[in-house]
Amino acid sequence: MNLSDFDYTLAPELIAQQPKEPRDHSRLLCLRLRRSATTNARHINKADVKAKIEHKYFYDIIDYLNKGDVLVINNSKVFPARLIGKKEKTNGKMEVFLHRQIDDVIWQCIIGGKNVKPGLKTNFSNKLNCVLQKNNQDGTWDVKFNLKHSEMMRVVNKIGKTPLPPYIKRPQQKESDKKRYQTIYADDNKTGSVAAPTAGLHFTPELLKKIKAKKVKIEHITLHVGLGTFAPVKVNDIKKHKMHSEFVEIKKNTIDKIKKAKKENKKIIAVGTTSARSLESFFSNPTAFKQTSTSYFAWVDIFIYPGYKFKAIDAMITNFHLPKSTLLMLVSALAGKNNIKQAYQEAIKQKYRFYSYGDAMLIKRILC
Repeated sequence: MNLSDFDYTLAPELIAQQPKEPRDHSRLLCLRLRRSATTNARHINKADVKAKIEHKYFYDIIDYLNKGDVLVINNSKVFPARLIGKKEKTNGKMEVFLHRQIDDVIWQCIIGGKNVKPGLKTNFSNKLNCVLQKNNQDGTWDVKFNLKHSEMMRVVNKIGKTPLPPYIKRPQQKESDKKRYQTIYADDNKTGSVAAPTAGLHFTPELLKKIKAKKVKIEHITLHVGLGTFAPVKVNDIKKHKMHSEFVEIKKNTIDKIKKAKKENKKIIAVGTTSARSLESFFSNPTAFKQTSTSYFAWVDIFIYPGYKFKAIDAMITNFHLPKSTLLMLVSALAGKNNIKQAYQEAIKQKYRFYSYGDAMLIKRILC
């Protein structure tokens, strides 16, 4: 399976630069996968599966959810991970993108700027500075900060920039992005993502209230989104691509509710690829997860592409993803590569808005 199998052309004007307001008024492309009763329910990449495309608005999502279904959302909160500083000796600009904390003062970071080398010191404020330690040769550096975690995060929350993706082009960042590039259910106690779980950006408090009133169970998991989710695939044979790991935490009662719903033939709907990867990681290899009295947790690096047999989810709410991305490969595994190709062609034809601030898509199996 080649990288070129997941390529497509998108006009720049279809890349959403602003979020839709209200949130749930974004468009929704529903890809309903009709399968026969004999088709493997969790392996959708079959010749006898036909897709039906419907055009809706996101607030119509409630019509596709039924009593007893489980809607799984990622409550991780984005923090302002972009730090802009000045090199101590030259006063030149340098950008440090916080990626993953290693210990109290060492972070893996992505560095932007010229003439970077070990020992380079950068000042971000009169309280916060860092020194480059080691080039990891994978696009990241080990960087040592002068403050420990809690004190450092207080400063970062004041001076850091919202980590908008590079295809959202602005002369300068808007203050509203701090709120808008965040799900409404992001938990202050679950801060740790360097990018938003964007499928969840479409929900409003009113819509969630209506979903609950329909007796759909809403369950929270936590996956701290890392830059590895969006790392480009650099090998032609996609099976040779290596995913970066991300931290996942799932409550034990959430797993229990999902298992019960599956026994009752109810649907498990993942909101976003992050929720999907979290659940598939657990149900594929539960022994890889450590546990406390209330939760399971692990660093996961599952890579899902066509041919994968889904063990947890039946449907997914997602956005439209970049060409050649692992996220596009994941949705192709769920819906079938040709069905996703057809859906994306239709979305482009109908001028849907793509990527993080763009429109949404529902992939759902139905019996025929």
